[in-house]
Amino acid sequence: MKQFQGRVITPGQVTAEAVVTTQGFNTLASFQMALQFGDKEVKCGDQNNQELHGKPLINKALCLPQTIGSTTGGLVLYCACAMEKNPACMLFANHIDSLAAAGAVLSNVWIENSAMPVIDSLGEEFLNYVKDGMTITVKENGIVEVN
Repeated sequence: MKQFQGRVITPGQVTAEAVVTTQGFNTLASFQMALQFGDKEVKCGDQNNQELHGKPLINKALCLPQTIGSTTGGLVLYCACAMEKNPACMLFANHIDSLAAAGAVLSNVWIENSAMPVIDSLGEEFLNYVKDGMTITVKENGIVEVN
């Protein structure tokens, strides 16, 4: 087991299976099929992200460097949470961008029983260490354990 310390954007505790990308995560392209067309498995629809394309995102520990793409990213993340089609947590190696932060914080504040911990600033070592299928545990204080 290895531990990483990050900054808490939205609090919470969760244990989930990791899905990992070293590319920027396009929130709109990734969630569009699930939100617009009812994909219940919430498979990543971003054809430009070969690391994640076609993999389920729902209830997974999404490990990423940062989000990219559309200015709708925060709204898409909020909608995914409102529809209960969100990852279990989002773990950023870099600083979170303002759009993803807005979606995460608004979900945390506006959606009753929304629990999607978001941690940023985990560092490149985190992203180099974590692999698909590893078990991730997020603690309240921003500590992320990888098994």
